[in-house]
This record gives sequence, C-alpha cells and structure tokens, in this order.
Amino acid sequence: MHELGIINYVVKQVKELAVENDLKKLHSITLEFGEVSGIVTHYLEDYWKWYSKKDPFTDGAELKMEVLPAITWCDSCKKQYPTVKYGKTCPYCGSGETWLLRGQEMNIKEIEAE
Repeated sequence: MHELGIINYVVKQVKELAVENDLKKLHSITLEFGEVSGIVTHYLEDYWKWYSKKDPFTDGAELKMEVLPAITWCDSCKKQYPTVKYGKTCPYCGSGETWLLRGQEMNIKEIEAE
C-alpha cells in the first residue's frame, strides 16, 4: 500500500509549485502511471479523498488518472511489444532477452489551479 505515500508526495510537490507560482486553490490534478507500476487506483482515489480534505488548498480538488501501457523491448529482434499481453517472452522471436521499456513510471501530468 504505497498509494498513501504517493498521495503525500504528490501533495507536497503541488504545494511547492503553488508557492512558486502564487496559486491559491487546486481544482484538479492529473497523474499518469504505468500499468505495471503496482498502483491500485481505488486506493489512490480513497487516499486522495481523505488526504485532500486536510488542507484548504487541496480540499474539493479532483484526482484524474491516466494509465500508460507497459511496453517491453526485445534485444534479440529489436522490436517492442505490449508487456501485459506477452510477459517477458517476445511474441515475435520467442527470446527472453527482453526488458521493460516503460510502464512502471508515475508522473504528475497536469494541475489546474487558480
């Protein structure tokens, strides 16, 4: 359950941006994360609802989430493929010489504030 830590980190980062840019009220925040990041979206939503009420700046702000597809690279045939569908074995050449290209990241994509 690292979702509470993620929300804590996100709020800290957004509040730092708010101070730097003289923002008064957060309306929404969009997070993007990889489909194999291990983030459980309903936990993230629950923690956001609870945590955002603790501060007038974040209270009532909407949490938006976008899931980025996991993509694996095959060193043998030099092709990319969808990780979740095929796992570690390349569907093109059958090689196991593969590595995750993307799909574990988590980013603050956008904030809307006044």
